[in-house]
Amino acid sequence: MTELSALWMPIVVSAVLVFVASSIIHMLLPWHAGDYVPLPKEAEARAALAPMAIPPGDYMVPRAMSMKDMDTPEFKKKLEEGPVMVLTVMPNGPMTMGASLAQWFLFSLVVGVFAAYVAGRALPPGADYLAAFRFAGVTAFIGYALGAWPMSIWYKRKWSTTIKTTVDGLVYGLLTGGAFGWLWPGA
Repeated sequence: MTELSALWMPIVVSAVLVFVASSIIHMLLPWHAGDYVPLPKEAEARAALAPMAIPPGDYMVPRAMSMKDMDTPEFKKKLEEGPVMVLTVMPNGPMTMGASLAQWFLFSLVVGVFAAYVAGRALPPGADYLAAFRFAGVTAFIGYALGAWPMSIWYKRKWSTTIKTTVDGLVYGLLTGGAFGWLWPGA
């Protein structure tokens, strides 16, 4: 067993590597360019929604208030007529990246801590590169990738977006595994 406190360096280095890789993937490569497409008749939709002053949050349309309501003819008619959607409303104003980037880096540190915990429980100081790579890499992959799947399963997010997010998670998992294998403390 390796103490979590001995693994601070691979935690931080892996978070930095993931942060840089994700910046390249999302800002320089066209990989995610088609994840969100323009809404047909966007101007008309914005004009119709603006007077409602919908507060930021997550919404489902139509929304049944109970399981019993889902069986009513009125709710079934709403589903048939459409639109049926899951909608996230963000605050008005410029899209600033600072807070989101800070939260992403913090998330990467948290994934690194969990990877360190799992690998540290399984491996002693002085473990070889491949063992540390496997435990930390798989744990990080799980943290970065698998949480996206329920969005496609339950909320009908495009599977192509989820698959791309999973591939991103694989890259981040490999980088995390590599950092842990490289920086695993000696015996």
